[in-house]
Amino acid sequence: MTFAAHVASAQTGITVTLSLPEAEKRFVQNNYQLIAQQYQTDQARAEVITARLFDNPEINYENLLYNPDTRKFLGTSMATGQYQASVSQMIKLAGKRNKNIQLANSGVKLAAYAYFDLMRTLRFSLHASFYKTYYDQQSAKVYEQQINSLKLLLSANEQQLKLGNVAVKDIIRIKSLLYNLQGEYSSLMNEIEDSQTQIKLMTNIDPGANLLLTISPEEEQSYQLNKQVYTNLLDSARNNRSDLQLAKAGMTYAENNLKLQKANAVPDVELSLSYDLKGSYPDHYTGIGIKMPIPLFNRNQGEIKKARIAIDAGKLQVQQQNAQLENEVYNSYASALRIENLYQGFDKGFHADFDKLIAEVVKNFKNRNISLIEFLDFYDAYKASTLQMNTLKYERMNAKEEINFVTGSTIFK
Repeated sequence: MTFAAHVASAQTGITVTLSLPEAEKRFVQNNYQLIAQQYQTDQARAEVITARLFDNPEINYENLLYNPDTRKFLGTSMATGQYQASVSQMIKLAGKRNKNIQLANSGVKLAAYAYFDLMRTLRFSLHASFYKTYYDQQSAKVYEQQINSLKLLLSANEQQLKLGNVAVKDIIRIKSLLYNLQGEYSSLMNEIEDSQTQIKLMTNIDPGANLLLTISPEEEQSYQLNKQVYTNLLDSARNNRSDLQLAKAGMTYAENNLKLQKANAVPDVELSLSYDLKGSYPDHYTGIGIKMPIPLFNRNQGEIKKARIAIDAGKLQVQQQNAQLENEVYNSYASALRIENLYQGFDKGFHADFDKLIAEVVKNFKNRNISLIEFLDFYDAYKASTLQMNTLKYERMNAKEEINFVTGSTIFK
């Protein structure tokens, strides 16, 4: 049974042939976490609208409810009624409105960098899962080929056992290898299913869909690590890492908040205009008023101190992100170099030669030119070399994605 047939037998639904660019396109358009984070950015932009608004004026009106002399309700005439009305407007001083707008704009930048950092993290996870699934699928094909071949070999030898041409111990050895391969194959299929689940979640593909992943040969060949200089990668990370920009934006937010809190220590002024029918002297009283608190006890000391502490914490956060960035870039580059040197040291024709060799081994075993033990050793070596090559190819492509991740840039496509 082929890999595609195995998956189709375990699942129901359509088959989705998926390349990495197609997966990324689905990810950007349909990922729920990205959409939810975008809402956070929209909310931050709404805060800017709120900050730009002026305070509403207030209107106050009071009317005589009941006149016991005339026994009338809600009198408004000069002779028997009384009412008063006023209108007031709060005037914010010390540039509080502009400082609120600056703070809200800083909040928009925070939300935007949080969105980009989430996208950077999820994109790396998607690419890593994609490459892991693809190369595991290639390894699964090796298992399927060997399992099917051993089943045919076992069936033929069981017929020879009835004729007395082979020993029972040879049948047992073939069965042992077959059962071992089937167990390893089952474990590998479980890993593939888990990786596919991650891809489906991140791209919002139907859970019942059958994923057949594809990678063009040019994608492996175009990756050339030796064309990149470490210092260039480090500069790219410093300029493009969204988590570093997020930390810097957080410090800017704290600085703008300190300016606002200092401005909040300055009391605001409330201007008012009032009219009183006959409750004040003289009748038809018209007055203008001003009201402001005296900053005697509360001068916003606590919020100002908190804002200063937030600035100090923000500086440390930026330093921490810089240190983390440098270490991640160095570690990823060193790992990529090590993997690339190992990959380049492999003979590219080794696998093709080994395929031809294993075909000759099978032919010679059927003709009784080699023993069962030699045949099984060749089979195990063939499987090990193929799986090792697939693992190395995955590690190489994943190292490429790690460099993209730690630099915050598409250094390698």
